[in-house]
Amino acid sequence: MGIFADLELSLPIIQAPMAGVATPELAAAVSNAGALGSIGVGATDAKGASQMISSLRGLTSAAFNVNLFVHKDPEPDPLAARTWCAAMSTEFQKFGAVPPSELQIIYRSFAADDAMMRVLLDHTPPVVSFHFGLPEENRIRALKETGAILFATATNLAEAQAAERAGMDAVVAQGFEAGGHRGLFDPSQPDERLSTETLTRLLVAQITCPVIAAGGLMDGADIRNALSWGAVAVQLGTAFVGCQESAADVGYYSALTQAAERGTVMTDALSGRPARCLVNHFTTWAAKQTAPVPPYPIAYDAAKSLHAAAKAKDEFGFGAQWAGTGASRARFMPTAELVATLAQEFNASGATLAKSSSGATE
Repeated sequence: MGIFADLELSLPIIQAPMAGVATPELAAAVSNAGALGSIGVGATDAKGASQMISSLRGLTSAAFNVNLFVHKDPEPDPLAARTWCAAMSTEFQKFGAVPPSELQIIYRSFAADDAMMRVLLDHTPPVVSFHFGLPEENRIRALKETGAILFATATNLAEAQAAERAGMDAVVAQGFEAGGHRGLFDPSQPDERLSTETLTRLLVAQITCPVIAAGGLMDGADIRNALSWGAVAVQLGTAFVGCQESAADVGYYSALTQAAERGTVMTDALSGRPARCLVNHFTTWAAKQTAPVPPYPIAYDAAKSLHAAAKAKDEFGFGAQWAGTGASRARFMPTAELVATLAQEFNASGATLAKSSSGATE
């Protein structure tokens, strides 16, 4: 398994960072079970990230991953923000609230966050991964000097090649089926919308560093299939949302149980960047809007405010309920039990494949 052998993983499974859902408890349970647990710190500041990493370190001695967002900070557009908030005003009124008077850039990009960089250098996590882009060369070099293994998400060949040139140790091939934010380096450019299988096979053929498949993968048979495409490991996100250690609220859990009926949708209305989530009241409302969505993460400030107002009235249908296309196959169980189940399914699918290839019959 190359770099994964260095991490002493017994399973080719990486739990996706899922900022806002992946708790230190969830990541630790995954790592303690022999896979690679992850936390996302893109939705917190340096102090919060330090606390999360310290908490995770207190729960496991195994390797883990810390994920960061590396996006370009947007240019504030007060008029666009006011127009978007005005469009949302009727929804706020349903819950006795009003939209924010101004929208803020609520998340800092790692690209210019020196405090976050100091946290990483102080805590030296075993794996550091990047979403939305790549940090500058000096940050990459400094992180490598700590011994960290570096991953970056790619949604197409050009992004993967850029990641390889930058010195990434592995590339996460994020297929269009994946839940959560698309890892597009430049969301203003057309999205090729490559499937997980197509993208994984393409990257395996065209780049030399290891490829991790991500998007729509939910069980052990999916893992086996992804490895047959040439991936060295898989990254699963939606599969872990139903675990007891995740931070998903009761409304998120309930929506996930209805995933077969709800389906998923790719939308930029929640945060300002394309992201796949379960169809809910917010996405249904957003699909009817004509006002331009403010850029990431400015739009997220509005959506989070509306979700808070709705949740205070026991309405959970306005949250960011991230989920991939395999959401209807989610299981609800403790993390350790899910990882063990995935391993059993993975091994069983291998036995089945072996029987099939040898011409044996049941």
